[in-house]
Amino acid sequence: MQWRNGRDSYGLVAIIFHWVVAAGVIGLFALGLWMVELTYYDPWYKTSLDWHKAFGVLLFAVMLARLIWRLTNPRPIPHGHRWERRAAEVAHLGLYLLIFAAMVAGYLISTADGSDIDVFGLFSVPATLTGKGQEDVAGDIHEILAWTLIVLASVHALAAVKHAAVDRDGTLRRMLRPGP
Repeated sequence: MQWRNGRDSYGLVAIIFHWVVAAGVIGLFALGLWMVELTYYDPWYKTSLDWHKAFGVLLFAVMLARLIWRLTNPRPIPHGHRWERRAAEVAHLGLYLLIFAAMVAGYLISTADGSDIDVFGLFSVPATLTGKGQEDVAGDIHEILAWTLIVLASVHALAAVKHAAVDRDGTLRRMLRPGP
C-alpha cells in the first residue's frame, strides 16, 4: 500500500485527509444549519453549539496536518486540459483559504465574550482576541464563508464527477484508492 503520493496517484494519507476534511466540512455545515434554527430553550441548543465548536477545533488541527502533508509531499501529475489544471489549482487554494477563514471567524464568534472553547473536555482553546460587536461581525462573515465554501466544494465535486463520467481520466479514482 502506498502511504505517500506518487507521480500518478495519491497516497493513503492524502486520501484519508481529503475525505476526513470533506466529511468534517459537510458535517459542520449541516450542524450549523440545524443549530441556528434552535431556540435558546431547546434542549439541543447548548449541546449543538458545543459540538460545532469542538469539531471545528479538531478540523482545524486536521487541516494544519493536511497542509503540512501537502507541502511536504509531491502531488500527482494533474489530468485535464491546461485551463482545467489551472482552475483546479485556484479551486484548491480557494478551498483551503475558505476553510481556514471560516474557522478563524468561528473562533472569533466563540471567544468574543472571553470564553475559552472546550473540546470535549480534553483541552480548551483560550480566548485571545475579544472585542465589542465581534460576535455579530464574525458571525456574518462565518456564514458567508461557510456558504461560499459549500458552493465551491460542490463545484469541486461536480468537476470530479465530470472527470470520471465524461473524461474517464482517473482523476476521481486517484482520490478513492491509493496507487500501487
